Amino acid sequence: MASTIQPDYGPQDPESIQIALQENPDSATLFYNLGVSLIANRRFDEAEKAFRDALNIEPEIAEAYVQLGGLAMHRGDLETCLEMNKKAAQIRPRFAVPWGNIGFVHMQRQEPEKAIKALKKALSLDPKFIQAHTTLGSAYLALGDADGCIMQCMKAIEIEPMFGPAYNNIGLAYLEKGDVLQAIPYFEKAMETGFEVDPVVLAELAPYRQG
Repeated sequence: MASTIQPDYGPQDPESIQIALQENPDSATLFYNLGVSLIANRRFDEAEKAFRDALNIEPEIAEAYVQLGGLAMHRGDLETCLEMNKKAAQIRPRFAVPWGNIGFVHMQRQEPEKAIKALKKALSLDPKFIQAHTTLGSAYLALGDADGCIMQCMKAIEIEPMFGPAYNNIGLAYLEKGDVLQAIPYFEKAMETGFEVDPVVLAELAPYRQG
């Protein structure tokens, strides 16, 4: 049976957790928490070791595989990221996060059809998974379905009204439809949330925004 990590919300700095590990060296949860704290401190190699130590103690911690996938993505290793998230999904088939990550990797590999399948799975498990809604919108847009992209990203905005990537996707979809004036407010809203819109897109919009 898959394990579910329940992080200890006590002291979360690496040194405090390492002290706790001296007293309890067989705690997979402490190793997992150590990995999370090391990521927060950008100590990625040490974090990877901590997650692997956790898995050596308790091999079916789906969250640890997801974290290892994230570290692989950080270093540009899409294959390992995909492998780690597939392992997490095998261990906990009803855990939405690895399915969302699998979809994201397929998008990075320009495989939108495969992405759609994984992302729909993620959303069937967690209908409020905003990143999955938005990535699914990107997949629809990659396949030329601008209206599908708009519909999916609107669902993300309904859940989180300040989610910049969804506004950006909607803007791109309207550009794809040739409706520049309809696109502009969505790009402006994306920037309002702190999202960095592609400078090439902003240059294309500049004459219309000034008008």
